[in-house]
Amino acid sequence: MRVGVPKEIKNNEFRVGLVPASVRELTSRGHEVFVETNAGIGIGMSDDDYVAAGAQILADATSVFDTAEMIVKVKEPQAAERAMLRQDHLLFTYLHLAPDAPQTEDLVKSGATCIAYETVTADNGSLPLLAPMSEVAGRLSIQAGAWCMEKAHGGSGILMGGVPGVEPAKVVIIGGGVVGFNAAQMAVGMGANVIILDRDLDVLKQIDAIFDSRVQTVYSNTDSIERHIMDADLVIGGVLIPGAAAPKLVTRENLSSMRDGAVLVDVAIDQGGCFETSKATTHQDPTYVVDGVVHYCVANMPGAVPRTSTFALNNATLPFTLALADKGAKQAMLDNPHLLEGLNVHRGMVTYEDVARDLGYDYVPALEALEVA
Repeated sequence: MRVGVPKEIKNNEFRVGLVPASVRELTSRGHEVFVETNAGIGIGMSDDDYVAAGAQILADATSVFDTAEMIVKVKEPQAAERAMLRQDHLLFTYLHLAPDAPQTEDLVKSGATCIAYETVTADNGSLPLLAPMSEVAGRLSIQAGAWCMEKAHGGSGILMGGVPGVEPAKVVIIGGGVVGFNAAQMAVGMGANVIILDRDLDVLKQIDAIFDSRVQTVYSNTDSIERHIMDADLVIGGVLIPGAAAPKLVTRENLSSMRDGAVLVDVAIDQGGCFETSKATTHQDPTYVVDGVVHYCVANMPGAVPRTSTFALNNATLPFTLALADKGAKQAMLDNPHLLEGLNVHRGMVTYEDVARDLGYDYVPALEALEVA
């Protein structure tokens, strides 16, 4: 198969779909890999590194899309990239379609087969291709929150861990999944007072057992969220419904009860955000203030540490990339129901139920769509 790796063009996005080691795995199996020049420069990988792994370097994204059968990316295709998609393309990347009607419309019109990293599943029900970036984003959320709490960045001027005789920051983490757990690790390590809210009692029990008395676990409902954000210095939103738009758990009205200079970090912003006042921002301009509360809503948080993020992502995606290249998209998905769960759009049909529901499309089950086209 001809595999294409374009350079990412989203604002301040330096990750890349394949590292040279992954390219070598593909070329050793007889596949051709075409990499846009300087695609890996943001993670310290030169064109020569890719050539040594067996890739061919192309001058621009247009050449990559024209040549390749499968496009491997990191972030959702931007408008200019979506215009280059064809019906015979297989797109393998993060999509986050539920809150993104324009992207969904373009992918449907393209007729391409589009598999989303974030909805591929595992035997235990987890999301193995989302997990590595959730780990990174969870840890980064605390770094970002600490930065935002500094007075010069709009915060109230509180040090995360305090000092002897002065209280540390109160960090409220909504959601005890991968993002929340990793955020808690970082916040605890920095000496903060950490509270995690979740609706799954088994998750709360696990967190309680792991962190012991260093984290307070609270059952999540409207009342407990409202009570704990009132005096929070930093609130992390890490709630995810796979493939669907994130629920709005903190309302505009709630902000009036929060401290001036408090910080909200919305890690769910790729799925529309879990705070009502969230809107996507960039690494170039990461924050804005609503009712005295600082919002950090960068839509590609792991892009801030692209080298770590790219290698972590490749570790998870490579087995699926190899299966798609070796078997072709249809057979690979028929052989692996977890990969089939990743199919969001195919030949003009929306094949992920939550996306179809949230955006008003007719839902066609993935297996049915594969048989139709």
